[in-house]
Amino acid sequence: MNYFLTGGTGFIGRFLVEKLLARGGTVHVLVREQSQDKLAQLRERWGADESRVKAVIGDLTSPDLGIDAKTMKSLKGNIDHFFHLAAVYDMGADEKAQQATNIEGTLSAVQAAEAMEAGCFHHVSSIAAAGMFKGTFREDMFEEAEKLDHPYLLTKHESEKVVRENCKVPFRIYRPGMVIGHSKTGEMDKVDGPYYFFKMIQKIRRALPQWMPTIGIEGGRLNIVPVDFVVNAMDHIAHLEGEDGNCFHLVDSDPYKVGEILNIFSEAGHAPRMAMRLDSRIFGFVPPFIRQSLKNLPPVKRLTTAVLDDMGIPPSVLSFINYPTRFDARETERVLKGTGIEVPRLDSYSAVIWDYWERNLDPDLFKDRTLRGTVEGKVCVITGGTSGIGLATAEKLADAGAILIIGARKKERLMEVAAQLEARGGNVHAYQCDFAEMEDCDRFVKTVLDNHGHVDVLVNNAGRSIRRSLALSFDRFHDFERTMQLNYFGSVRLIMGFAPAMLERHRGHVINISSIGVLTNAPRFSAYVASKSALDAFSRCAAAEWSDRNVTFTTINMPLVKTPMIAPTKIYDSVPTLTPDEAADMVVDAIVYRPKRIATRLGIFAQVLQALAPKLGEIVMNTGYRMFPDSPAAAGSRSGERPKVSSEQVAFAAIMRGIYW
Repeated sequence: MNYFLTGGTGFIGRFLVEKLLARGGTVHVLVREQSQDKLAQLRERWGADESRVKAVIGDLTSPDLGIDAKTMKSLKGNIDHFFHLAAVYDMGADEKAQQATNIEGTLSAVQAAEAMEAGCFHHVSSIAAAGMFKGTFREDMFEEAEKLDHPYLLTKHESEKVVRENCKVPFRIYRPGMVIGHSKTGEMDKVDGPYYFFKMIQKIRRALPQWMPTIGIEGGRLNIVPVDFVVNAMDHIAHLEGEDGNCFHLVDSDPYKVGEILNIFSEAGHAPRMAMRLDSRIFGFVPPFIRQSLKNLPPVKRLTTAVLDDMGIPPSVLSFINYPTRFDARETERVLKGTGIEVPRLDSYSAVIWDYWERNLDPDLFKDRTLRGTVEGKVCVITGGTSGIGLATAEKLADAGAILIIGARKKERLMEVAAQLEARGGNVHAYQCDFAEMEDCDRFVKTVLDNHGHVDVLVNNAGRSIRRSLALSFDRFHDFERTMQLNYFGSVRLIMGFAPAMLERHRGHVINISSIGVLTNAPRFSAYVASKSALDAFSRCAAAEWSDRNVTFTTINMPLVKTPMIAPTKIYDSVPTLTPDEAADMVVDAIVYRPKRIATRLGIFAQVLQALAPKLGEIVMNTGYRMFPDSPAAAGSRSGERPKVSSEQVAFAAIMRGIYW
């Protein structure tokens, strides 16, 4: 037999061609001039040469598919089956493209099939042709379609109408459900349908342990079918006698609800399942105009848009959450009876679908998440860049090709570090500055802007820490003033200096090196924690003002890091700490991913504990306060004797890794 296909190189088409070749047929595939290489690659996959899979040059939106007269003459009377699969299957595609391909393309295909005097025209439609019909839609129903408001629904309905009203050769119509990957291999070529929710499932998995129950939605029933079922069914039905003029629903006769689908894929992706699923009908008592008014509130619309953008979900997909249509498939069941061709249950192949998506289709796979890809050629400022976290971060940025600006108080050390970074190949600019002095901060800002024009990334790293209990601080108010001056006022001065250029360019990122002590309310660090808390609060307020101008803030609640700043406290030599390089990796993550906050799980747990059971959190911190004494220096002693560390202290510090004591 001889076959002709539009969309033969597409997702469904490439599987169908394989089935038709297995029947010993010759397949003619419509391709554009520039797509012949793709067909050549597929021939290798099918194990077929040009004598069995023949390219027909044309274009879907041209009359008679743009096939030249000579080729059309050679095809006339020699095509037994004409399969029209080419269409836009994308909910997010623009209306004009869908009309051109789905409607005009189908009309051209029908004209070409007539010109070829094809034996049968097989039109691959979609359950979308039913619109948002409320109830059960049968295979013999068409005009009854309702609510064809979305361009995809409308164009799929109208393209089927073209076949019904204009096709003069015998035809058969197939309406597949939402076609997903192959049930054996998981192979799929794009993110669509239920795949839109995979990124959400992945993010939940990263945030919560698998055993934690969550709350979700119930939703309507989505009819999902794997591509191999659709192709096997079409191949079988197309070659049956006496089925011309019929329509076949290639669907799951027992479809799952949205909540069930999400749970099945959550299990496949090792993410928490929704233990409680809410049905939207429980909100039916709320008048529709109130629901619509709430949706149209500017904050609600912006929040919804931001969440959908982050998850990669087109807004139009939400309208299908409560999909109201069920599909009767008795004609399909009749012709497939006894063939063994049936829809497998989703949970039997969801694992291979998820695995294929995560390995091949996850949008993050195609984003440059490297530090070099983020900062190469960008102006990055690091304060306190000559030691500890600042130096380790500066080394990584220099290696990644950033235009690196480091500032520090000691000129000799600053020049030494700059030379070291330049020796690594870095583009380094070093400016001396005491960030506790406001006039010095202003001079630093002016110098940077005069020389570089703007700042892309500002890392507020320079800081001062004081470990001293309040009982020893009654006559040391200057400790609080000095700490606030550098940690808070110095950082804010830089932010306010660089922000105007950031706002003008609608581009900028401020990273504040804060402390886990802000989350745990660390005793003996009241001066330090208060200064960092003030900076955190300022940043949250500024972020709220500049959120719509693409100037973002990231707070890193850094755990205990072994730097020169903690060296005077000898007890820290015996407790677990991060290395500066590990801390710099946290800064790198902040630069690349731009989250609102980076913190350890223990730090986040401490904050949650403080919110839910503040007295319990207070008792835990007080226990640590009593267990770890003030250092001799804090108590006013000049003794260099190293304090003895008990096994209880080591054990407690190990459990509370990274927390300041």
